[in-house]
Amino acid sequence: MNEQAELGKQLIKLESNRHKPINYRLILPSAALEVSLEFKKALKSSYVKWSGQFTYLPETLNGTFVMLDADYRIVFKHSIGEADHSWIEEQMNWTDISEGHDAISICITEQSAQIVEGVSCAIPIFLAPHEELYGIFGFIGEPLQESMDYLFYLYTYGLEFINNLVLLAETEKNRKLSREINKREVLFLASRRLHSLISTEAVLTEVVQSLKSVYPIMSLDLYLLQDIQSASLPIKQLDLQKMDNAMYVRAFMDDQLVMEQYLGVDMGTIELAVPLSGKQGVYGVLHMQCETDTLDPSDIQFISMLADSGGSAFENAKLYEQSYLLISELRLINEITRRLNQSLSLNEIIDFVSAELIQIFGAEYFCILQREKESDRLAVQATNMPAMFSEYFTINSGFSGVVFSTKEPVIISDYWASPLVSSKLMEFTGGRSLIASPIIVNEEVMGVIMVVHHKPSYFSYDNYKLLQVLSGHIGLAMTNASLHAEVKRMVITDNLTGLYVRHYLDEQISNFQKEDFCGSFVLIDIDNFKKINDTYGHQVGDQILKQVSAIIQNSVRESDVAARWGGEELAIYLPHIYKEQTLKIAERIRQNVMKETNPTVTISCGVSDWNWEDEKISVETLFYKADMALYQAKNDGRNRIIMDSL
Repeated sequence: MNEQAELGKQLIKLESNRHKPINYRLILPSAALEVSLEFKKALKSSYVKWSGQFTYLPETLNGTFVMLDADYRIVFKHSIGEADHSWIEEQMNWTDISEGHDAISICITEQSAQIVEGVSCAIPIFLAPHEELYGIFGFIGEPLQESMDYLFYLYTYGLEFINNLVLLAETEKNRKLSREINKREVLFLASRRLHSLISTEAVLTEVVQSLKSVYPIMSLDLYLLQDIQSASLPIKQLDLQKMDNAMYVRAFMDDQLVMEQYLGVDMGTIELAVPLSGKQGVYGVLHMQCETDTLDPSDIQFISMLADSGGSAFENAKLYEQSYLLISELRLINEITRRLNQSLSLNEIIDFVSAELIQIFGAEYFCILQREKESDRLAVQATNMPAMFSEYFTINSGFSGVVFSTKEPVIISDYWASPLVSSKLMEFTGGRSLIASPIIVNEEVMGVIMVVHHKPSYFSYDNYKLLQVLSGHIGLAMTNASLHAEVKRMVITDNLTGLYVRHYLDEQISNFQKEDFCGSFVLIDIDNFKKINDTYGHQVGDQILKQVSAIIQNSVRESDVAARWGGEELAIYLPHIYKEQTLKIAERIRQNVMKETNPTVTISCGVSDWNWEDEKISVETLFYKADMALYQAKNDGRNRIIMDSL
């Protein structure tokens, strides 16, 4: 209000003296210094538009007002009437309009108000309190009837212009102060929230939202090395191998803020790359782009401080996530190991591992390969792809071959981007992501575990390490199961003939009789076996036992139980078989023994059977009847088969 009153007094004074010679000069108040030093920026900024309504200008005035700074550069232009002085915009420095005789040129030289009728007038601008020359305020256009009126209106216009500049200074000052307060509040609240967060995604979200709240029109990207999946964050992969000296790569490598500015026709742009770093390293880069007048040094400082807080919080959250993941992995490994050790069945172990691979890694496909003994092939032991059952892979092909030969795990982010190794598994499934690990026991590869997903970069490095650890425990469990199966086989198997031992035969017959409705038993004796030993020696006798046992194994079903009864006596139990069929099987064995043994031997057989209608069903009864039949066959001349008559 005081400034407006002062302006009114000056106008009244000017009106009363408008026809008297006056040394017109404009004084720029020192209060406007903050804005006046950056006047050009203030006038051209996106949030300040010149909108002064000058009451004191006559409608007949036709021309262009211009303002020059202390270096005589045009910083302001305002045309009224029908004037067309577009050429003024093209002048960066003031040049003579009429060979140095225009009012502006003379005002520059004399530093006093000047008028050249029919061309222009100009008034110098001084900055209080020392009245240093700040610039020139001038008019180019058609004159009024009286030259003093012309200069009077220029002064009036300039005085109101200066008054608006003072208001602009105060507005800009208050705006900057409010903005600084807002930035400090945002930084304080963000720092407090950041260090209470334990999720890396939550930390990045807080940083992005804080920046967006202060700079809503800023373009923002996050370049990260970590595998963080988020639909709401502008995350991009930071590939150091594919970036050709990009500014965000330089910011990452040097751990320093990088800023680049590009000048445009109307407004330039500025790019910032700010590293997100902690004490242990750099985790990513904030990449921002906006117009040049959006940022000033205090903004750069604010962004740097927020990035520092975000980097430290990200590191803490990452360490927490890693520790939590490590604990979860240890629990998982402990649980899997416990469950693996509960079973000594190889099939049960493979079934359990198959289910866990899908659940733990979120894999779409998996394949467990096991090396065949005395072979260079890897056989598919388990998979969720029916077409892959009974498949074999050589140890020199595909990723299984790579894992087998190197004894090292493999992780593939995108197979189809650069298939360096031809993989039947990847081509069959159409998968893009793969992790594979060897199953190593006693420094020897006994198999390979492979999991696949169709999305690229699906498996993380943590998945890669976890599979490597799990494969070791799986290998031990499979080895224990194999050893247990081997020990069990040795306990129930005769070492010489490869047939089952008698106590196993007893147990199996007893089990069958509890569940089945019938069965047959064949007791076999090698004729004159003592004579073979006496004639050829015990080694040949052992060979004869092996030959006869092999003939028996090749003549019966997998469900049948062939055993060594004792000495040169062998036995076969055939479940679900009546004596008529059993006689045919026994006869086939008898004939094959005569044809295939060397030296040639013969056998005598006693056959017995049982069914659910028998009054007395027991293993001893079945054995007794077969033994009696065998005794009769031997008494009748040997090399024959006798069915019990009891």
